[in-house]
Amino acid sequence: MRVNKARQAYGQDTSQEGRILAHAPLVKRIACHLLGRLPPQVQLDDLIQAGMVGLLEAARSYDPLQGASFETYAGIRIRGAMLDELRRGDWTPRSLHRKAREVAQVMQRLEQARGGRVSEKDVAAALGMELSEYQNLLQQLAGCHLLSLEEMEEGKEEGGPSKEALEAFCTEALQRALEALPERERLVLALYYNEELNFKEIGAVLGVSESRVCQIHSQALLRLRSRMEAWR
Repeated sequence: MRVNKARQAYGQDTSQEGRILAHAPLVKRIACHLLGRLPPQVQLDDLIQAGMVGLLEAARSYDPLQGASFETYAGIRIRGAMLDELRRGDWTPRSLHRKAREVAQVMQRLEQARGGRVSEKDVAAALGMELSEYQNLLQQLAGCHLLSLEEMEEGKEEGGPSKEALEAFCTEALQRALEALPERERLVLALYYNEELNFKEIGAVLGVSESRVCQIHSQALLRLRSRMEAWR
C-alpha cells in the first residue's frame, strides 16, 4: 500500500513538473499581453515572476475532472496572480481612479437623461473639456481599467482582464451592457479579449493609430462601468 502511494505521489509530482515546464511560455505571453497597456514603471520581469507563482499554484491545484483544460485553468491563475501583484504595487495614482469614477458617473447621468448612448464629444463637454483633452485622459485612464473589467463581475473567484474576464459577460446584466456598446467599441473589446490582439494589431485592422485604439478601449470600459453601476 505504501509503495502504491509513493508511486502515485511521484507520478503526480512528475506530472506537475511537466505541466510547469510545458506552460512556462504561457506566462511570458500573458505578461507581454498585459504589459502593452500598463504604465512604463511596470516591469515585464515582475509580471513574469508573479505569473510563475500562479502557474505553480495551478499545477498543484488542477483537477482534470472539473472539465477545463490545464492551459485554460492555468491562464486564469496566471493572470490572477499578475493582477494581485499589480494591486499590491499600487502603480496607478489614486487621482486617476477618482477620475475614472467621475467619468463613469457623468456617462451614466448623460445616458439616463438622453435615453441612449452618448459620444466622446458629449462626455467631454459635460466634463468641461475639449475633445482632445478628453481623449488624452482616456489614454491616461487605460491602466485603471486593467482591474475594473474583472471587478464588474463581483464574486468571481478567478478571472482577469483577458478572454476569461470577457467570457464573464455571459451574466445577463453584463451581456446587455456589452451588446449595447457602439459597434466599434464592441469590436475592439472582442479583438483584444477574445482574439488577444494588441492595440497596434487592432489599429491595423481598424485603420487607426494605436493610441486611438487605446482611447476606444478605455471609452468602452468606462461605458460598461457606468451601465453596470446603474443596474446595481
